[in-house]
Amino acid sequence: MDELRDKIFELKAKRNAVLLAHNYQREEVQAIADFTGDSLELSRRAATMDCDVIVFCGVNFMAESASILSPDKTVLLPATEANCPMADMVTVDTPRELRMNFPGYNEVTYEFPEDFTLRDMKRRYPGVPVVSYVNTTAAVKAESDYCCTSSNAVKLVNAIDSDRVICVPDRNLAAWIAANTKKEIITWDGFCHVHDRVRPSDVDAARAEHQGALFVAHPECRLEICQMADHVTSTSGMLRFCRESDAREFIIGTETGLLYRLRLENPHKKFHPLRSDMVCPNMKRTTLRTILFALENNTKVIKVPEEIRVPAKRALDRMLEIG
Repeated sequence: MDELRDKIFELKAKRNAVLLAHNYQREEVQAIADFTGDSLELSRRAATMDCDVIVFCGVNFMAESASILSPDKTVLLPATEANCPMADMVTVDTPRELRMNFPGYNEVTYEFPEDFTLRDMKRRYPGVPVVSYVNTTAAVKAESDYCCTSSNAVKLVNAIDSDRVICVPDRNLAAWIAANTKKEIITWDGFCHVHDRVRPSDVDAARAEHQGALFVAHPECRLEICQMADHVTSTSGMLRFCRESDAREFIIGTETGLLYRLRLENPHKKFHPLRSDMVCPNMKRTTLRTILFALENNTKVIKVPEEIRVPAKRALDRMLEIG
């Protein structure tokens, strides 16, 4: 492993590359990254850096966001098959794939048929602004009026000058927004399978095992789970909350990859996964070997076409203007 790391560092320096790792990546990937964090946070940081290559250790939509904000830089996605099932649950004008490879997919019901698209939703609700979660493809962002993150979604929706808002693709994040606004939220039927699988019994069991621990949930969890939590926030928000809290023990309701950084930054505190199987297989596809291979062979290059990049960036810019 030391040899792999040395080769990566050597090539990274040679190619003037920056290595970004999402908070859900493998521990050994996070350990060698120049920066770790949320997807948009990482893309915005890379856009300000003097580098030629961005190696994004995450999933496809994250690398696309980096390409949107850094069109003149080469963006590499080391794990070529690292897609996000939730992002793929909404499409602009082509049928979506609902029977995807994730645990329990055959138990899920969808409100809209496979051939129902974002443009169909816009035709059904003409003039209603579309807010797309950053966990969407560049094409969906380009078809949207605004983007949002899990940390600013409520604030952004409340700031939009409209009594009705379409939120895609996460029905759970949309439910959290609806619970914190007076506006009508028109909801898409997508979800993150890692967060959606959590049930109240899981929270009860974790609290019984770790009595006195604070429960922190991600808003991609179902609303009933969020309403049981001591705090609801994004992954970066979890890092900040746990660091600043006087509590010494936490139950973490998100993908288990975040535990590495939580424990690293707070060695005097204890962190427990809400469920041990809250693991995203696509986030774990990136390894030191795939990083090295990408740097050596320039694969997989993510380049968002200008006709998509420009309107997608506009949706991101409108989010940043609100704050």
